[in-house]
Amino acid sequence: MRSAVTAAPTQCDRAQAMAGCGLAGDIHADPRSPRQVLVAGASAYEALGLPPNALRENLLLDIDTAGMASGTVLRIGREASLRLSFQCEACGSLDKHAAGLARAIGGRRGVLARVLAGGEIRVGDPVTLLDGRLPALPEDWRERVAQVLHAVPPGQVIGYADLAFVAGVQSSYCRAFPRLLARLGPAHAAKAAPARAGAALPRWDGSGFHALSES
Repeated sequence: MRSAVTAAPTQCDRAQAMAGCGLAGDIHADPRSPRQVLVAGASAYEALGLPPNALRENLLLDIDTAGMASGTVLRIGREASLRLSFQCEACGSLDKHAAGLARAIGGRRGVLARVLAGGEIRVGDPVTLLDGRLPALPEDWRERVAQVLHAVPPGQVIGYADLAFVAGVQSSYCRAFPRLLARLGPAHAAKAAPARAGAALPRWDGSGFHALSES
């Protein structure tokens, strides 16, 4: 877990998963985020000979996460369960921990998830793939942005920063929003507002977007 963005991950024997929020004490715990938990596979560490915590994961499982589909539900231990969101992109920041890692890792960085049911997670807990799936989130970030825009309540707009956060992309992607919005058309474009835009309409921060498909 990490208590701050710049903090190094700390290993622990147990963690408390909080339904709809994330892991207690972790910087990524937020009800609006599809990136509450990063689940990595031990096979990636073995294949690339990585040092501990190089992938910055929250949970390290003895499974291959590369082919795991969005909407899949994993039970960890007796109580906690995770809804898989989408594969985690290999960003350049990985190279700070191992030279060339961002290119070498490919699609094995791990899979991002939300906490569906809370409970204690301990080292050595069994992991069970549950039957059935919840609605999937697109792997393409552009499609996720479009989904969030479609859900904006009538008479409201969502700011670029909140749009990026709820869609699960880095804030740097906001620079690409004007071009994307132009492609999506005026109906979608009217629902998004740059940070410096005046507050002509009430702002929606994306609260409840992900919870709707988990209930």
